[in-house]
Amino acid sequence: MAKKKSATPVYKFDDSIKKALVIVAHPDDIDFGVGGTVAYLTKHGVEVAYCLVTSGDAGGDASTHTKAERAAYREAEQTAAAKVVGVTDLTFLGYSDGEVEVTLQLRKDISRAIRVHQPDLVITQNPERNWDRMFASHPDHMAAGEATVRAIYPDARNPHFKPELLDEGHQPHAVKQLWFSSPTPTMVIDITKTIDKKIEALKCHESQVGGNENLDTMIREWAATTAKANGMKKKRFAEAFRVVTTG
Repeated sequence: MAKKKSATPVYKFDDSIKKALVIVAHPDDIDFGVGGTVAYLTKHGVEVAYCLVTSGDAGGDASTHTKAERAAYREAEQTAAAKVVGVTDLTFLGYSDGEVEVTLQLRKDISRAIRVHQPDLVITQNPERNWDRMFASHPDHMAAGEATVRAIYPDARNPHFKPELLDEGHQPHAVKQLWFSSPTPTMVIDITKTIDKKIEALKCHESQVGGNENLDTMIREWAATTAKANGMKKKRFAEAFRVVTTG
């Protein structure tokens, strides 16, 4: 008889996390991936900021806008979506959508964001390819995740990495904890009470989800599947993470 899989631990909030920084590749990545978790954290008083590597200028819609125009309206959509889940501090690094690579310059820019915000927690995207679900492994996502991991350790905490950051007044900072979305999670967040906020935030991304009448059902099905796969009770919704202690 096959051994029954044990339930994945469900996160219980404590006050060790006061500030969090979410680092992703594109507008809407946060809201699709971790929007319920962000709403959960802000509901508990955590100060959350966003750092987006691109502004989504190659954003997959059928518009004929220029790249600059598309970037502008996608930034506006992300800003509106962030407000829904309690976030008002957003940084757009301005890299080209579809061309993100793990460069020293990107590591420097993410390190700067970490030093500016001094977060206890960083949430980012999976730096590893998911061979079972290629859609979850956009090259920009993996690059943003890997650059963030390298920025957390060793870059942001190392005073000798890019000393011009010190000249700018940004002191080294050691992030205590990293969460990233993963098909092999070690923790789930119960977003049952915040899934409505997640969906409301996603609907702000009109250029990406406009006309998708199935969005509400789709998001609830995904979150319910995650909850069930990780041993939670029926009628619960969840987002799943791999947790890495980095401090």
